[in-house]
Amino acid sequence: MRVTWNCALLLAATVNAYTTPQFTYERLNKNDSALVILDMQEGLFSLSRDYDAVQYRNSMYAHAELGKIFNLPVVMTTSAETGPNGPLPNEFLKMYPDVSVVKRQGEVNAWDNAEFRDAIRATNKSQIIIAGIVTDVCTTFCALSLREAGYSVWANHEASGTTSIDIREQANDRMREAGVHVVSYFAVVCELMRDWRSTPGAAELLPVLDRYFPAYGMVTRAHLAAINNGTIQPGQEDIP
Repeated sequence: MRVTWNCALLLAATVNAYTTPQFTYERLNKNDSALVILDMQEGLFSLSRDYDAVQYRNSMYAHAELGKIFNLPVVMTTSAETGPNGPLPNEFLKMYPDVSVVKRQGEVNAWDNAEFRDAIRATNKSQIIIAGIVTDVCTTFCALSLREAGYSVWANHEASGTTSIDIREQANDRMREAGVHVVSYFAVVCELMRDWRSTPGAAELLPVLDRYFPAYGMVTRAHLAAINNGTIQPGQEDIP
């Protein structure tokens, strides 16, 4: 009986070894990445109700500045911007004065627009970092099309907004099922940076994180204050 049981365990382990797919950790590479600013239009901003308005505005601007910080090629596009959707914020245009906005006149899915497809291909990058309004339509449709076209897609979920948390989660699940990396802003930053000693690294990124990721910005501020004029309080010396 013991021999039979051992054989069964050995067989199960063998089958598992052949059927369990090997995991490969794909990392963002700043030299092979492009940034897409997708339909982050002033009129569409009002549809982004799954995040607090102040929080979401901050996340939009943080996403947009990734291209500037990491010297990534940037593709910007809008949907029917002369109507209620409105234009992109002026700050985005000033960040990238040499980037022509792909102004789609009707295509819901940006990938359906030939100028947008050409702009993506012209970056000559295989990893696309994307975010837009709304998550379940503009971001998801484009992300799925990019995956179908063979790109590695990284959706910055904090910088995509939609009408409810439930819709956001459903859209993110749909993208994950298609192999899209649904990640946070800080995850994107750290993937691209990899090492605080890199360039860009701590010197370039700590001021940016202070603006857009205050939870970490305050950590660095507290450390700076402690170094400059901090004193050990009674009892602190007893803390391991």
